[in-house]
Amino acid sequence: MSEAPSTVPVCYRHPSKETYIRCTRCDRPICPDCMNEASVGHQCPECVAEGRRTQRQARTAFGGSTAGRAGYVTRALIGINALFFIASAVVGGGRAIAGAGGWFGLMGEGTSVTRWGSVLGYAPYVLGGEPHGIAAGEWYRLVTAMFLHYGALHLLLNMWLLWQLGRYLEEKLGPLRFAGLYLLAGIGGNVAAYLFTAPNAQAAGASTSIFGLVLAMIVVNRRLRLDITQLIPLLVINLLFTFTVPNVSVAGHIGGLIVGGIVAVVLAYAPSNRRNLIQGLGCAAVFVVLLIAALLRTQTLLG
Repeated sequence: MSEAPSTVPVCYRHPSKETYIRCTRCDRPICPDCMNEASVGHQCPECVAEGRRTQRQARTAFGGSTAGRAGYVTRALIGINALFFIASAVVGGGRAIAGAGGWFGLMGEGTSVTRWGSVLGYAPYVLGGEPHGIAAGEWYRLVTAMFLHYGALHLLLNMWLLWQLGRYLEEKLGPLRFAGLYLLAGIGGNVAAYLFTAPNAQAAGASTSIFGLVLAMIVVNRRLRLDITQLIPLLVINLLFTFTVPNVSVAGHIGGLIVGGIVAVVLAYAPSNRRNLIQGLGCAAVFVVLLIAALLRTQTLLG
């Protein structure tokens, strides 16, 4: 006599395995190897994957990704600054480590790396007799200057502040928005140094970005209705440092502070219904204004 076929359901992914459990979403039979525990019952792998694709990702209060909690951008920025300093140390040796003005020297001649990447308006007869500087077409200086330092103490002070402020702001804003804030504040400070210091004066350091982060943290906490009383002394101390310590780029610090504050206002106060558009256009507008200011300064120096 022939054996009657089994009527026990089998797993849709493993036909050799019998099961009486079904996916709560699609009702397909699933074996223990395919089960994914859900709030009610179990789901198959396909339904779980579909749910992840359609599930709305968590965002910060300002529309950023919650991946900022890991602080990857902050860590990357510190790493980039460290790499630039290592390059300066390899080229300049002890001079790069201690700084051109000793351990407390924050500005100066520096090594060939700092001379290559610092803010320099226009120097017609340096480095082999060829003109150098932003006005001579070396626009990269507006970016590279924020990653160069004139000594180990200069680097350590800035990186300590970046570690403290950066992780907090990256968590609140998200990685992309925080990176935009940092870069725009740095460029803003470098453009200010280009505009308001002597053409042959050099300036470098992450301080332009750091000052922007200080004011940005105040703006963000104000928007979130958090206490800012502990941040005011930090701002005051940094301003006193700017105006009392010799050889500090006052224009760079104040420029970074102002631009960082403006960008923070754009990011923090953009209305939620069109947040991404307004934040993107606002940051782009800040960049365009800085570019126009640098172009006008170039025309003045070359005219």
